[in-house]
Amino acid sequence: MDLSQIARLPLLIFVLLQKMNAMFLSKMLGMFGPWQIVLIVLVVLLLFGGRKIPELMRGLGRGMKEFKDATKEDTDGGQSDNSSDKK
Repeated sequence: MDLSQIARLPLLIFVLLQKMNAMFLSKMLGMFGPWQIVLIVLVVLLLFGGRKIPELMRGLGRGMKEFKDATKEDTDGGQSDNSSDKK
């Protein structure tokens, strides 16, 4: 090995470790089976309790509805502006 190859060795090792890490993460995060979902539901139940979850879901639903209405108003507003400019 000459000096230029030795100088590039840490970079090569770093790139290989990054690729291995990306492959490992994609395999681990890409697979949500039924047991992982059950575990997540149990953790959420333990953290928030049974009474708090319906309130959280109601709030999430309201937030989604407001977001949907806001995007609909934005697209409707853009269309009405264009139609008034054409006249």
